[in-house]
Amino acid sequence: MAYIQSIAGRIVSAVRAFAGSRNVSARSRLDACGENSVVSGWVDRHVPGGRIEVGRDCSIHGTLKTATPEARIAIGNNVFIAGHTMLDCICGISIEDDVLVSYECIISDSDHHSLSLSVRANDNLDWRREYHDWTTTANEPVRICRGAWLGARVIVLKGVTIGEGSVVGAGSVVTKDVPPWCVAAGNPARVIREIPENER
Repeated sequence: MAYIQSIAGRIVSAVRAFAGSRNVSARSRLDACGENSVVSGWVDRHVPGGRIEVGRDCSIHGTLKTATPEARIAIGNNVFIAGHTMLDCICGISIEDDVLVSYECIISDSDHHSLSLSVRANDNLDWRREYHDWTTTANEPVRICRGAWLGARVIVLKGVTIGEGSVVGAGSVVTKDVPPWCVAAGNPARVIREIPENER
């Protein structure tokens, strides 16, 4: 029994060491990272340039990806981003203070492909050559305002602002702005109810 406990202890130590090294590695790929933040997810820069900033007291377990030199990801203070969530940035994604993003969410500021078949037919070869002409792809910044909460597997599309304190239900697809202090859900997401003062 002592032998098994000894092996279990070594395994736990190795896992903790690996997790710690991932945090150091991910943090080193950021342009700025605030005090007391844990970044155990992937930081993926497809091309040189772009900017990724994380505030203080954050827990970032998802993927932060920039695909152009102009891409900007700005994450405020006290933000939680769960594992298997992807921030996929071409121009700008802003997440303000006190935001919660559950697991397996996608926040994307572009369509990634043109609606025109004659243009997107080249995308596969472009990706394989690690090149893409982003001028052929619609993109607009995304903003998640202070205190918002995105449930599991929410998808936020380009140009969307999710207002202060709002909650987006699990599995929703957000195609338009969500006003402050409301609950929204569905595909496409729509406002279900307002959050009254006594629940804020």
